[in-house]
Amino acid sequence: MSDMQNFGAAHYRELQALQACCPVRDVLDRIGDKWSTLLIGTLAERSHRFGELKRAIPDISQRMLTQTLRELQEDGLVSRTVHPTKPPSTEYALTPLGLSILEPLSHLLNWAEANHSAIIASRAAMAATTAAMSSAP
Repeated sequence: MSDMQNFGAAHYRELQALQACCPVRDVLDRIGDKWSTLLIGTLAERSHRFGELKRAIPDISQRMLTQTLRELQEDGLVSRTVHPTKPPSTEYALTPLGLSILEPLSHLLNWAEANHSAIIASRAAMAATTAAMSSAP
């Protein structure tokens, strides 16, 4: 076995150990990333083809869209169906597990929207305090 394969196996075992001891962190790391929430929200409306998802979230790169869809599929939140058309079309949809996250996620999104201005104001106040402290003699 090569050093790279040993590294990969060791890394995989470490990830499994972390996931086993901290399931909340493991799940939040995945669904709390920059793109997963947006993709889950978009797929909540209906199933989408890859190009539709790309257009729905225009600032995501093709590479990140592919990676995030794979990760969500790996977690069982998204299904991928390839239709035998010419050319083949691939459709992504939320699984029952993916649908089950919509209600708690909607509460978080509503909270974020309701409190965004307070968070922005707090950040600005902290930045002003930090700037004043660093410019003081």
